[in-house]
Amino acid sequence: MHQAVIAATGLYTPPFSVSNAELVETFNTYVARFNVTHAAEIEAGVVEALAPSSPEFVEKASGIKSRFVMNKSGIVDPEIMRPELPERSNEEISILAEMAVAAAKQAIEAWGKPAGQIDAVLCAASNMQRAYPAMAIEVQQALGIGGFAFDMNVACSSATFGIKTAADFIAAGGARAVLMVNPEICSGHLNFRDRDSHFIFGDVATAVIIERAEDAPKTGPGAGWEILGTRLKTQFSNNIRNNFGFLNRTAPQGEGARDKLFVQEGRKVFREVVPMVSEMIGEHAADIGIDTTSLKRMWLHQANINMNEMIGRRVLGRDPEPGENVIILDEYANTSSAGSIIAFHKTNDDFAPGETGLICSFGAGYSAGTVFVRKR
Repeated sequence: MHQAVIAATGLYTPPFSVSNAELVETFNTYVARFNVTHAAEIEAGVVEALAPSSPEFVEKASGIKSRFVMNKSGIVDPEIMRPELPERSNEEISILAEMAVAAAKQAIEAWGKPAGQIDAVLCAASNMQRAYPAMAIEVQQALGIGGFAFDMNVACSSATFGIKTAADFIAAGGARAVLMVNPEICSGHLNFRDRDSHFIFGDVATAVIIERAEDAPKTGPGAGWEILGTRLKTQFSNNIRNNFGFLNRTAPQGEGARDKLFVQEGRKVFREVVPMVSEMIGEHAADIGIDTTSLKRMWLHQANINMNEMIGRRVLGRDPEPGENVIILDEYANTSSAGSIIAFHKTNDDFAPGETGLICSFGAGYSAGTVFVRKR
């Protein structure tokens, strides 16, 4: 058996940012037009009038202040209210693969070794733009990597499930180094006409390189992070759902889109997921001999400020100190599988050898994953 370490990470941030004020202005314009168009039905009680939103409501409900997106013009146009990303020819690299390659190149540069030394590529994400060929194989080709590649989807937990899968390949001797990428265009499955959820998601791509411990430097910046333990959990729930897939012949539009885009029962998710994840973290830590109060930092899935703060308090048994429970969703919003990796990528430089942290994800499924790491 071989010990696996996280050797390097990478991040691709899209070129456009949409503030809460911009998003709400678009939404409220749509609401005003809808209410005027359906004034007679609203008066007759046949149609319910839509309620406007505000930047303050969005920030209080989510902790989000802005989000990065691959296309802004379509999202902030009240007549469109969705990203406009032209379909590419089969001879061009797909947009998800292009994002993943950008994040992967940053990770490979930080790793300091040729891409050819990677044996496998996993594309672990919520939002796959096609069924096949796998985006992972496309990324593999673009980077000149041998071995094998495949896609995997466990919604917002995809990255931790991907790290676990990569670590298992390394432990069993099936690979010496694995690249795991998380390209997410979450704006593509978001209903921008839904007051309760139109602000939740952003777009991004992250990358993680996992390799054998004996192949990584024992000390210094390249020593990486020892993976102390990984644990996965799933429990079926309809409270977070997206029904759009290859059996749907047309893109979802109008009111018919509600069931074919992101939809959730937010209050139920909060009540059920927070205790599930908190207990899972505590049980996993106890089983591998880690005192959760000794964790220097937690890099949780960037779901919602209220969920993250509650989980942080339950795990630590107190209010987290500044920097202990990393929040990046104010700038990036919810980026599904990539959120915990963004947090880890941006806030781990100050760790001394021997200090421990937790990468944790949770989301639709329900699914959850915990990865305890120690700086080498």
